[in-house]
Amino acid sequence: MKKLLPIAVIAAVVLTGCGYNTMQENEEAVLAAWGDVESAYQRRNDLIPNLVETVKGYAKHEADTLTAVTEARAKVGSIQAGKDILNDPANFAKFQQAQGELSGALSRLMVVVERYPDLKANQNFMDLQNQLEGTENRINVARVRYNEAVKVFNTSIRIFPNNLTNSIFLKLERREPFKAEEGAKTAPKVKF
Repeated sequence: MKKLLPIAVIAAVVLTGCGYNTMQENEEAVLAAWGDVESAYQRRNDLIPNLVETVKGYAKHEADTLTAVTEARAKVGSIQAGKDILNDPANFAKFQQAQGELSGALSRLMVVVERYPDLKANQNFMDLQNQLEGTENRINVARVRYNEAVKVFNTSIRIFPNNLTNSIFLKLERREPFKAEEGAKTAPKVKF
């Protein structure tokens, strides 16, 4: 019994220093960090099309309002409004209808302008740009955290005595960090 006690103590010390649990924790951290990366990509995938459609919808509303004003104005300009229009009820009715359409289009435009002195689509585009930037920043943060978790994990399976435990029991492989895409060193050119 006395001979087994030192062996048990030595075994306990060796097993606590083997790194088995540490490597398991580090692998779980890598998997969790990868989940964060996927989540950030999913957020972008879900958010961006909805934002773009919102901006397109509002820009279309503004474009439709401006188009209605332009068309109504052209219609008013095409009707000759001389003194003789007062004697022709049909032409007078057309003139009055065209003026009414122009008034209606202008009132819709005035509502838009009163609510949004700077047409709202401009702000929507700015918001879209901010959301895009924020989303890309989230993705970058998730990638950086993933790379840090990969570094810790890869180090933990390579250092002594963990490397022995890994080669005998776990056989865990190194994980690949995110790397820059081909051509990423060159700044993209923005053209309008």
